[in-house]
Parts: sequence; structure tokens; C-alpha cells
Amino acid sequence: MIRTGFIGGALGYHLLRHFGRHAAQGDPCDGGAYRDRSKLEAMFGPGIWTAVAGKVVIDFGCGVGKEAIEFAQHGARQVIGIDIREKMLTLARAAAETAGVSDRCLFCTHINEQADVIISLDAFEHFDDPEKILKIMRGLVKPTGCVYIAFGPTWFHPLGGHLFSVFPWAHLIFTEKAFIRWRSDFKSDGATRFCEVEGGLNQMTIHRFRKILARSEFETQSFEAVPIRRVRRLSKWLPREFFTSIVRCKLVPSATPLGPLGHYEENVQVCAQS
Repeated sequence: MIRTGFIGGALGYHLLRHFGRHAAQGDPCDGGAYRDRSKLEAMFGPGIWTAVAGKVVIDFGCGVGKEAIEFAQHGARQVIGIDIREKMLTLARAAAETAGVSDRCLFCTHINEQADVIISLDAFEHFDDPEKILKIMRGLVKPTGCVYIAFGPTWFHPLGGHLFSVFPWAHLIFTEKAFIRWRSDFKSDGATRFCEVEGGLNQMTIHRFRKILARSEFETQSFEAVPIRRVRRLSKWLPREFFTSIVRCKLVPSATPLGPLGHYEENVQVCAQS
């Protein structure tokens, strides 16, 4: 993990109490920007609906099932939502029933059948072991299938600390210990590291993600580091790690021999997402 922060101790804690009063009320990366539009379409473009039409789709880390339901509504033959949290799966099943697509949506903790398309949305900055997740995905996608991944913000983004981004790049200025002490004032889950908080943060950077992809059993068909909208015109002169909004890519299986297919819930701990 990246060692971050140089302001800690009592000074760091008291500064965070001052700057973090509003941050403690919510996460600046809570997805509010997508409330009135499709997050899938915003992340992948309208072509995503053509890509899943008539296909078996796995929504990897489906949460309450919002995106899985969208896939079913846009013509996917079957959508399998996978998540380790039974509470989320219960909510997803109820939402699919309300939307009238429960006959094409399955929500479960693991699956052994393979899909045509796997989608991972806003998860790779949270996974406890992202390399193992890619290995599991390789076992779940057909040899002719593909995987779409989109996530952000990455660690060096101004708000890459999520809850810990009490102001831009604050998570790179204050120490992890100072942040956890500040967080314990309003959270009681006992977390002592960034990776242990609800939602989890693995400090994913663009460079690290590219290295993980290079070691995976996938070939990268497309890769894009989308710049922050406000600096898009200047992005070619700015450091990509610090001014990328989201990372998105499309992967296809390589010819690398596969290990045994394992269960999602057994093989990896996945940090819960909001």
C-alpha cells in the first residue's frame, strides 16, 4: 500500500475535526451525480446496451441491483447479480420484482455458470484483492466473452480518499492514523486502516491497475483514463494520476491456462460498497 500523509498526531486530528465537519455527514463520492441518469450509460456510453442485448450478463458486486435491473430492461437475456452481502441481495430481489424483471434476474453470492459479459462498476478501488477478483472473473466469462470495468476516483484524484477527502487531496496530506482517529468520533466499527472501513479503500492508482491487468489472464482491448471534466482541455499537460476522473476498460480472455474456478464468496474478501 502507498504510504501517505505527513500531518498526524494531535495536530492532524484537530485539523481534521475542523475541516471534516461536513465530510462526516456523507461521502463526497456517494454517486449522487448519477441520480437522474443511468450510471452505466454515463460510464460506458449508450453502446453498452447493444453489448448486452440477448446476452447472459454478470453484474459483479451488484449491490441493491439497480444496474442489473437496467440490463434486464435493456434486453439482456439473463442477468446474474453477485454480491457477498445477503442484505443487499434481498433488496435487489425485491427491486427486480417491483420492476417486473425478476424472471430474468438472479441474485446470489456465487455462481458456477459462465456469462457472455461481466460488468464491474465502481468496485476496483474497493476490492481487498483485485488480482484475485480478475482471476475469478476469468473463470466466470466465456472464452468468447468480455469484461467491462469502470471505477473511480483513483487514489491520487482530488477526492480519491472518498470519505477521507475532507478537501481536495487531504487524504495525501494527513496520516492514516490521524484519519482513523477522526473517523472514530462518528463511526464505531473498530476500523484501524483505510482498507477496513465500510466500503474499503485499497489505494488503487492507475499505474497499479495497469500492472494488475498486465499480470492477469485477460488482454486489454481498450483502456481509457477519463480526465476530470473541469480540466479536460488541459488534461494533456497535467499528471494523469492526479487529474483522472474514472478509469474504464474492456477486457477479453487471453489464451493463458486457467486454474480451477472458485466461488466468489470463498476466494476473496470484497469490501462492502454503499
